[in-house]
Amino acid sequence: MFSYRHAFHAGNHADALKHLTLLACTRHLMQKPAPLQLIDTHAGAGIYRLHGADAAKSDEAARGIARLQALAGEQRLPAALQAYLDAVASFNAKAGAWRTYPGSPLLLFSLMDSVPRRAVHDRLHLFELHPSDAPLLAAHVAQLRAGRRVRVQCSDGFAALKRLLPPPAAAGDSRRALVLIDPSYEIKSDYARVQGAIGDALRRFASGVYLIWHPIIARREAHELPRRLRTLANQAQRGWLHALLHTGAAASSAPGGGLAGSGMFVINPPHTLADALREALPPMLGALAQEAARAHWRVECSMG
Repeated sequence: MFSYRHAFHAGNHADALKHLTLLACTRHLMQKPAPLQLIDTHAGAGIYRLHGADAAKSDEAARGIARLQALAGEQRLPAALQAYLDAVASFNAKAGAWRTYPGSPLLLFSLMDSVPRRAVHDRLHLFELHPSDAPLLAAHVAQLRAGRRVRVQCSDGFAALKRLLPPPAAAGDSRRALVLIDPSYEIKSDYARVQGAIGDALRRFASGVYLIWHPIIARREAHELPRRLRTLANQAQRGWLHALLHTGAAASSAPGGGLAGSGMFVINPPHTLADALREALPPMLGALAQEAARAHWRVECSMG
């Protein structure tokens, strides 16, 4: 059950799509000066070394964020892509190849800890079950000295949603939450658990923003998950967006090594997200494509 370690895959093309989308959604929500409950159900270790032994075994960062770093100095990049690259750059020295990749916990905290947001009282809830990654996550968060703003638990993130939704009301009875769900899918039951968690979450708090990462692999459950998420969103009468990024490499039957593509399914996406991704994904794919003839991207949404 615990064979998957994200340290082997940090900074790959799937991370790029996931974190580009996550940052675009969160930045948009933070334009409103009301507290956000941020929930990361599968937080991982929080931050990763791109030149460590784990990353070197897969070399996925070299085909991922290392290629994207070359775009960082270009002019007139799409805003969402520039914001993502700036976020990763902020965790690295100004000169030389990037050696550190921030996971979603530290990316989210960097936004909520920015000067305009510090007084807003956002809260970040992080969950990780892996016996090696959970203590690493706790140690990395401790270095942030975030106090009560960030809570780390070595527990099941799927089950945690039942306790955290709906979020507590803030001033003016405002309730706002963003949830990221990105399991490794190393066991088939993860697909059903994602579907069940989203169904329950929409019943508890239909207006939350839910981001679900999924692999594109030769497995029936993987193929069916986006369709089932779309059905749940439609039944709840909520908007949705589905973004795909495929590098064109040969297909794989496992979500670990050799992953060729992935998707992000967003329920209640910001109205700006579709255009932001349609602008950002072409140059991103241009840098990440492994087989150009087969590489492709797509953004679909309930609003067209």
